[in-house]
Amino acid sequence: MGVKRQWCGRQGKVDNCQVGVFAALGKGHLSTLIDERLYHPKEWASNPARCGKAGIPQAARVYQSKSELALEMVRHQRALGLRFAWVGADGGYGKEPAFLRGLDALGEVFVVDIHKDHHLYLEDPRPAIPETDTARGRPRSRRHAQSASSRVDQWVSEQPETDWQRVTLRDSSKGKLRIELLHRRVWLWDGKEAQAHHWHLILRRELDSPQTLKYTVSNAPAEIAAQRLALMQAQCFWIERSLQDGKSGSGLADYQARKWSSWHHHMALVFMAMLFMLEERILQKDTLPLLSCSDIESLLRSFLPRRDVAQDEVLRQMEKRHRKRQAAIDSQYRKQAREQRVGS
Repeated sequence: MGVKRQWCGRQGKVDNCQVGVFAALGKGHLSTLIDERLYHPKEWASNPARCGKAGIPQAARVYQSKSELALEMVRHQRALGLRFAWVGADGGYGKEPAFLRGLDALGEVFVVDIHKDHHLYLEDPRPAIPETDTARGRPRSRRHAQSASSRVDQWVSEQPETDWQRVTLRDSSKGKLRIELLHRRVWLWDGKEAQAHHWHLILRRELDSPQTLKYTVSNAPAEIAAQRLALMQAQCFWIERSLQDGKSGSGLADYQARKWSSWHHHMALVFMAMLFMLEERILQKDTLPLLSCSDIESLLRSFLPRRDVAQDEVLRQMEKRHRKRQAAIDSQYRKQAREQRVGS
């Protein structure tokens, strides 16, 4: 069901696979998956017999792109009364103009990555239909920009180094997370709209890898601080961690589903398992601040029936892992402190 040769994030290449679109809810370093949609390629949506054999409901047999499925989940969660401050997504969704405009039309604040070849305007393009200069032919109907656009990576390469500011985002397991930040208000226009959108452009550059850039746009209020936008963008890291935890510890990628209902049943069980793990990490945060989904999985192997290792041994191994993690974290902070002393 939904299987074809397409990009498989799990394997990092094009392969024969199913693709799901997922939504996660996060706060700080805590997050978990809360919604999903199975992506149906056009070859499936246009084949009623194939859809019927897989048990796909009639209402779901209409082709929807991944960005359309993502917008559907945002609307669905709002209808359920879920509260969240903004929507984040990676460049796979940011490259779709309709996705950004759709979020904006819903009144949602977004912080979404874009690709380096995205075009932007440094001045309001003021889209307008040119006047017809002859009486012959059809009247013009296509809007044209009154200023030239630039590729985002080309514009960034022309900016002076003095425009970049160094900021600290948060603590991490490798010390303080420090980046270089470049912020500018720009206009984005899809070539059809009556007016361009005046949004934020946020550029993030890694200190130890200056060639590694992340490009992000946001429709947040104009007065918002650039560092706040960078913090919002950085939250996507924890959403990626939710997907990793789901695949490695909760069975998100471990299934063989040929029917619509079986795929959704499996995802429901995965989400419940992930919620259980999140609740346990919150409950144990004071006594076991480094508790991970992998730790919980190891503990359950011991506590549940047919355990192969004694409980005391499982706890001893977990404590040993935590000591190693804490030692690695402390080492990174000592290294940063030494570098700061040398630099000063």
